[in-house]
Amino acid sequence: MNTPLLGLDWGSTRLRAYRFDEAGGVVEMRALPWGSRQLPAGGFAEAFAQAIEGWPRAPVIACGMVGSRGGWREAPYLDTPCRLDALAGALAAVDAPDGRTVHIVPGLRDPSVPDVMRGEETQVAGMLAQAPTLAGEVRLLMPGTHSKWVRVRDGAVSGFTTVMTGELFALLREHSVLGKGLPDGGDDHATFARGVAAAQASGSAGGLSRLFSTRALMLEGVLAPASVADFLSGLLVGDELRMALAAGWASPGVPVQVVGEDALCARYLLAAPAFGLTLQRTSGAPAASGLWQVAAAAGLLHGHSHA
Repeated sequence: MNTPLLGLDWGSTRLRAYRFDEAGGVVEMRALPWGSRQLPAGGFAEAFAQAIEGWPRAPVIACGMVGSRGGWREAPYLDTPCRLDALAGALAAVDAPDGRTVHIVPGLRDPSVPDVMRGEETQVAGMLAQAPTLAGEVRLLMPGTHSKWVRVRDGAVSGFTTVMTGELFALLREHSVLGKGLPDGGDDHATFARGVAAAQASGSAGGLSRLFSTRALMLEGVLAPASVADFLSGLLVGDELRMALAAGWASPGVPVQVVGEDALCARYLLAAPAFGLTLQRTSGAPAASGLWQVAAAAGLLHGHSHA
């Protein structure tokens, strides 16, 4: 089977490699632990060689932190509002030792905040390719270490906001007086919901004003040590949704499309009803789809139209 394209979704903590068929389907996927912050001895070049070992020679496209200032080669940001088809005209290129050229998708910058993203822009392009009726106007939530609330209008990313919910959770859980040294716990939905309710009840003061209640509840015996992580998760996810409502990133009755890892998205879906928000899970592999779409628009697919 002909392989017209190889794609890399290359973030700060992991690398996913895709081998595509002629219809843009993924026929093979590999996951490696080589993010931009953790690379093998040979750096980006060695990680790349491992990712595509044994695969046919084909054009290569990559997105994510591989194009950051500390990446393999920096791909300068495009400013919003930015039509997603503009990504194809701004690819950066880096030559791998085996003679292949890796084309890197640029990130986006919202100059009004300012704010930046890398990798999510390709996911947005892929999601809209899978659901083109949403391109007129849609709100997206992309949970992760750094959650992104993205606004799309007329096929362009008109703006976005980053909330560091995932990183704050990790810092509080591993390094703060609230969570350090405590057991991991399980998937306690009731305690998670209690944290969400605490965020909702915080009102204009916000979830930061309720963080220390985590310790007080544990000292009082109301919150078991193994449940602290779930309470903190609910408090932080709930506060993110409270902020989204207050800032107008989301509105009751207007669905928000959620793009991301299943387990994390499930937590946001659990928390949303408490704020009257409607979140809809987006299926498929938007990063892979986005890489294919950008490659096609850039004319990288041999024997394919350059739409």
